Amino acid sequence: MSKPIYVLSGPNLNLLGAREPEIYGHQTLEDIRRLCEARASASGREIVFRQSNHEGELIDWIQEARLQACAVVINPAGYGHTSVAILDALKMVGVPVIECHLSNPAAREAFRRQTYVSLAATGVVSGFGAASYELAVEAAAGLARQA
Repeated sequence: MSKPIYVLSGPNLNLLGAREPEIYGHQTLEDIRRLCEARASASGREIVFRQSNHEGELIDWIQEARLQACAVVINPAGYGHTSVAILDALKMVGVPVIECHLSNPAAREAFRRQTYVSLAATGVVSGFGAASYELAVEAAAGLARQA
């Protein structure tokens, strides 16, 4: 059996649907999980879908992905702008990394326009709402096929 794509979401994304829907949309994280599962299945892959508000837990999952995953999709949320530790973990993961954002950070506050995660990412998908996750999973599956 092929390795799954890890889809990791950072802090406050558990509140999707209720949290600033004018920015992040009305879909919940559970809705996004279902979209990701469907997109991965269409590519012959499975996903491991996780969310945490804790930096260390995200790092543990990234380290786990080194051996268990074919690719990582990560929406680091606020940690993208602050976490060198997540960057360091991603630099060592050894599989394609797709950074994913629901909104378009480049169109928002200046501090959101750059993330540490981008320094380790193979590619970035942003600004398409929940579809950003779907597109990121599709990209990850394609990169995994090439590896």
